[in-house]
Amino acid sequence: MMRTSSIRSQDDPLSLAIRPPPEESDSDRHIRLQHEADARRISEQIDEELRFEREKLKKSKSDVKLLLLGQAESGKSTLQKQFQLMYSPASLESERMSWRTVVYFNVVRSIKKILTTLEAWDDIDDGSDSQSTLERQELGDYLPPRASSSATPSIHSSQIGVALSPPSPTSPTSPTASSPIRGSTAISDLRRRLLPLTNTEPQLADRLSGGVSVSGSGKGEVYVRSGWQARTIQKALSVIDADPLVDDVARMLEQSREDIRTLWENQVVRALMTSRKLKLDEWSEFFLNDISRISARNYVPSTDDILHARIQTMGVAEHIFDVDIHGKTVTWHLFDVGGARGQRHSWVPYFDDANAIIFVSPISAFDQYLEEDPRTNRIDDSLQLFTQICSNQLLKKVHLVLFLNKTDILRKKLERGLSVSKYILSYGDRPNEYESVVQYFRAHFLQVHRRNNENRRVLYTHLTNVVDTKATQSIIGNVRDSIFRGYLQSAALV
Repeated sequence: MMRTSSIRSQDDPLSLAIRPPPEESDSDRHIRLQHEADARRISEQIDEELRFEREKLKKSKSDVKLLLLGQAESGKSTLQKQFQLMYSPASLESERMSWRTVVYFNVVRSIKKILTTLEAWDDIDDGSDSQSTLERQELGDYLPPRASSSATPSIHSSQIGVALSPPSPTSPTSPTASSPIRGSTAISDLRRRLLPLTNTEPQLADRLSGGVSVSGSGKGEVYVRSGWQARTIQKALSVIDADPLVDDVARMLEQSREDIRTLWENQVVRALMTSRKLKLDEWSEFFLNDISRISARNYVPSTDDILHARIQTMGVAEHIFDVDIHGKTVTWHLFDVGGARGQRHSWVPYFDDANAIIFVSPISAFDQYLEEDPRTNRIDDSLQLFTQICSNQLLKKVHLVLFLNKTDILRKKLERGLSVSKYILSYGDRPNEYESVVQYFRAHFLQVHRRNNENRRVLYTHLTNVVDTKATQSIIGNVRDSIFRGYLQSAALV
């Protein structure tokens, strides 16, 4: 019978290899045992790391991965803040002071844009008129009326009939050399006194972006990577290493408070805004209307300030929340993406294992055009982007939610008499009223979904104003439940 060697057999090669030499001294034995103990420790550490990775992988399969998609300035980052406020309020609180830099940047940029616009109209003047148009505006006149909509180009795009270029800012009734606009002495003085403040704009932008510029993503925008709050909060909260830039801007804002209010309330500025010769960002009015509070010495951003503060995302930022759903705690990974055209390629790696998508489209943007491509209407770009999402094979089984956002701004534009059909030619002679406009845009998005819905996936649609915390968090609760139901069904648990 053949003898089988045991692990203790002297014929076992392993036993021979690890057997200590006969002449081993006590010191050699001590060193050998130490090496063996180190090897066991390393082996056990590797085993523990492998076990941890297996548990992490197992747990990650039960996590929910939610993508926030849409074009730039659609409201994705504001929606992310609402998720953070709802499910991780402590983290938002810890970042609060970092938003002071963003608010200051938004205010300074708004002031600079107002002054630049006034100066642009001033440059049209040839000096032939003894009393300038601006001076007449301060006495209560109004700027010439807007151009007739008949001047709008009648070119249609691929998704929806739109004017492919914005109506020309220069019309037969616009100020020309024969009807000059020159800054009054009061406005010139304001410009001079506010110059040190407006000169801080590039420094604030550099502080937020870390000196990073993005090509092909619009003109003059500031983009931040994930974690920018940590860079600014470190300086904002440090007593020893205070941030001299932000402190200087705060001091200048306090000293310039009355000048800023005077500029903002100036009749010329209001007339230029009414005639749409001055187009400010959506958050400008919110901050400038409350400049007394924001310019206070010990200003701390409110939650509303944080929701309205505007800064563009670069790349993809991941936010992790533990969400309690009917007694079960599930980890959600929310991915907020940069929406500018030059940023959209970064979305694709996140499509593979996504559970749900919230696509955010600003339906108030019917009169706006892309910074990256001034001939593309933002509504049309949003429809084209939604088509790409609906038709992508990697996303065919993903839970899909559509937010038709910025309904508050849409209402204000329609109340001011802004005509949808001037910019969206296919809107035709439909009523220029909120319900009619909303149903028209919703129908186009639903049509895109139907054409790319061979799996009969349900599209959940919501009309939203994501800066409204109460309404948005109610919608988030509904979206959370619908996403979780779809998640359970895909996991074959219900």
